[in-house]
Amino acid sequence: MKSIDLPLHTGKAPIWLFRRMVKLADCIVAIIIEEFGESELLKRLNDPIFFQAFSNVLGFDWNSSGSTTVLTAVLKEVLNSRDYEVKVAGGKGLNAIKTPEEIKILADKINANPDELIRVSRLSAKIDNVALQDGYDIYHHAIFFTKDEWCVVQQGMNLDLKMARRYHLNKFDYQNIITQRIEREVLNLISEKSKDCRDVILDIVRDREFKRFRLPRKIDWTALERAYNLQPESFEEFLLVRGIGKKTVRALALIAELVYNTPYDRTDPAKFCFALGGKDGVPYPVDVKTYDEVIDFLKDILSQRRIEEFNVYKRLARVQALLRSDNL
Repeated sequence: MKSIDLPLHTGKAPIWLFRRMVKLADCIVAIIIEEFGESELLKRLNDPIFFQAFSNVLGFDWNSSGSTTVLTAVLKEVLNSRDYEVKVAGGKGLNAIKTPEEIKILADKINANPDELIRVSRLSAKIDNVALQDGYDIYHHAIFFTKDEWCVVQQGMNLDLKMARRYHLNKFDYQNIITQRIEREVLNLISEKSKDCRDVILDIVRDREFKRFRLPRKIDWTALERAYNLQPESFEEFLLVRGIGKKTVRALALIAELVYNTPYDRTDPAKFCFALGGKDGVPYPVDVKTYDEVIDFLKDILSQRRIEEFNVYKRLARVQALLRSDNL
């Protein structure tokens, strides 16, 4: 997992800038995919520094929470409207809630397994909102995926601090957070140091030991009974049980520490690029003329590359024809 913290900003990108963002992102995505492939694009989107730099190039302030939501919307516009093997589901607010529906539609286009992607989407949300309790509530959730790979980009907000934190996860990299602000104490059950605590929590649930303790009234007892009946084999399965939320997991983690002497990790698992200006005029206003020139320049590069490739194929075809005629 990787993350980055951002001051919480309101407002949205003006339409004239958003349209240019889509055009420029289209060029950049095309170059990356043609040069390195879809897998490399996912790998880069999973890197919070690359993701942030991408949004900066498109015209967002480096420390704006909107860089996450707008860049995701831009990439969704680009990737889902093309024949790329990379698709995007989810987004901010209501769009996040619609993620499973969008996965089913988009997965069918690239022959991906929608059930597994929906499971990954749900688990990622539980990991960043429940297993890691750092004071930020998730309000943006998006999953980028191909037939065989995926990465999830989420963002949480802390209204008291007026800060947002972005999280990046994929199937190969679940822990490596980059952030501006390190929280003094969190509940970090994703840490390797919390393994014993996770194991004890599972034992408490599977053996119905939670009935012995005085747990807070607001805990979802129905969810705990559901978990007991399901007998989850892993902590991930436990997190995916419907109704298991922050308060329940926190209470069980405290019991594991106080009663069974298996403490959880309390350390924040956390470890920044302007090119065309920022939408709020920081560090300087967006230079529209230069922005359009960059788009045209990248389009020319793509066109030239495709012409060169076409010429190579034509030459190869002529060589093959000559070889066939010689064999005859």
